[in-house]
Amino acid sequence: MMTKPNPDNRADNVEKLQTAIENTRENIQAANEAIECSSSADIEAIQAKNERRMESINSMEAEIEDEQAARKNGYKSSNQFQ
Repeated sequence: MMTKPNPDNRADNVEKLQTAIENTRENIQAANEAIECSSSADIEAIQAKNERRMESINSMEAEIEDEQAARKNGYKSSNQFQ
């Protein structure tokens, strides 16, 4: 038996992304505070992880722009399951 996927509900995607960005920024801040009492190997790992976090923030910000454009255009989608 084949089930139909749930409809694409994008109504709160922008808000979810903004929350994720805030949480990621808080994680960066906490990691930077942890650097003060970390070994040099840990510092390198923390810095690398923070770089990846910044890349994620940049991606989420771009996705917010896409979502806001989709809201403006009424969420038109080529998704065949809608």
